[in-house]
Formats: sequence, C-alpha cells, structure tokens
Amino acid sequence: MSSTQTQQQHVTPELRQWIVEQAQAGHSAEAVLKAMISSGWKEDVAVEAMETTLRGHLEQKAVATGLPPALQVPQPDLDESPLYIDADDRRVHVLQAMAEPRVVVFGDLLSAEECEQLIELARPKLARSLTVATKTGGEEVNADRTSSGMFFHRGENPLVLRIEHRIARLLRWPVENGEGLQVLHYTPGTEYKPHFDYFDPAEPGTPTILRRGGQRVGTVIMYLGEPQKGGGTVFPDLRLEVAPKRGNAVFFSYERPHPSTKTLHGGLPVLAGEKWIATKWLRERRFE
Repeated sequence: MSSTQTQQQHVTPELRQWIVEQAQAGHSAEAVLKAMISSGWKEDVAVEAMETTLRGHLEQKAVATGLPPALQVPQPDLDESPLYIDADDRRVHVLQAMAEPRVVVFGDLLSAEECEQLIELARPKLARSLTVATKTGGEEVNADRTSSGMFFHRGENPLVLRIEHRIARLLRWPVENGEGLQVLHYTPGTEYKPHFDYFDPAEPGTPTILRRGGQRVGTVIMYLGEPQKGGGTVFPDLRLEVAPKRGNAVFFSYERPHPSTKTLHGGLPVLAGEKWIATKWLRERRFE
C-alpha cells in the first residue's frame, strides 16, 4: 500500500484480499487498522473497508458451509451505548444489550395504562393459542404452547397503531413489515417451550408462509401483566432469563433461519399469578 494516498481513497480488491489474509493469519482488527493508517489510509475509510470486507468474507464462509444467506434485520441505534432511545412519542430505556446474538431489554416501552388497555381489549377474544404449521402453511394446536391468545390486525385501533409506530421508530423497521400484534395470557402451569421464531426452510409449508412477507427477522415480546412467580423469557443457548416486568420488553433479531443465531427461546411456566404479554413479529418485507 502506498504511503501517499489521494484525497479520494478507493478500496481496491487487492486491499480487501490483504485484509482477509491478515485476518486468516490471526492478526487482530486493531493491528490491521493500525497498519492501514500507518500506510496512509484515512481512519474512517480503513474502518469501513475492514468491516465490509470481513463481514462479506464471513458470510461467504457461512453460505459455503450450508447456512442460509443472511438477511437484513431490525436494529435499534446502540452505537453510542445510549441509556434511552427516543421512540417518537416515548423515551424508552435501554436496560441490557447483547451484540451476538442481538438481544436488547427495553424498559418502559409501554405505560401501565397501555398495558391494561391491551389486556382489556384482548380478553373477550382469547382462545387456545395456535402455532404456524410449517408442514402446511396453516395453523395448529401445539402441545408445547399452552397459553391462550388473540391477534389484533395491524393498525386495528389507535392504541395498537401507536404501539406499532413506536416499535418501528425504536427498531428502525417499517410498520408495514410487522405482523399483527398478538396478546397472550398464561395462567399457573402454562408455558411455551423453547423454540425458534423463524420459519424452517426445510419444512414443506414454508414457501407458502414466506409469500406473505418473507422470513421473520425479529421479535419483540412486551410484558403487560406480571405473574407472582415464574413466567420469564428464557434463552437456553445464552443462559439468559428476562424477567416479565410490566411495561418492559425484550427484542431479538435473527439474520438467518438457522440455530446458529442462538435465538432459541421460550416462556417459562407460570408458577403463581397471571402473565400477559404482547408479541410483535417482524418480517423482511411488507406483511400482507
């Protein structure tokens, strides 16, 4: 690399190959960046070149080993480690954030009044919860899911519409890419055993499901009513449990429909009291 770079620096295929070779040789990102800057590359150009090159290299390796291609996913703006994020009509707390996989616990996503309103609107319409039947593309009763629930259509009422726009602002993801809001009710002994939210590409009904908006790429679980004991959201592969505190939420994204995302999760059994949650699934495209 020349030590006298022009004002407009262009990242060449040769530079990208060199970055990959340095990574394969075991050099740290800091060492590679330092070498580039010493050779005359501007820091912002060098950082961008490293990030895009290594991301592309890892993606090629992943696909070569049989993994599905990575998809664009919802993403809150956490670059500067904020304590709060402006979600347009509400300031949402950032309580915990994990990068790989992306798991974020938000505080005060919903007010107590909004939680109560959702519960009261949903209560008369509750029925035994169903799951997507990936063998057929329809729905079915699943012994792993013993809650009762219902769906609001997207934008069905002002409350739902307000929450959907808040989530869209928070996660920088279009409102129209979201499925309808689902409200679930758990009583003592009920649970949702660990599962993935994406649609398994190997199942025969998946192509039919994907026609409505593509893959699921993110999930928001909002806690509306607190049980006295139990009912947390557990991520077994991460050894993480999120407490079901009213008004809070947990968000996680999954860039490919594969267990490598480590987004296996479940709702632990409620041991005492009642648990109410609202779930929002986000698709890669407009959900019809």
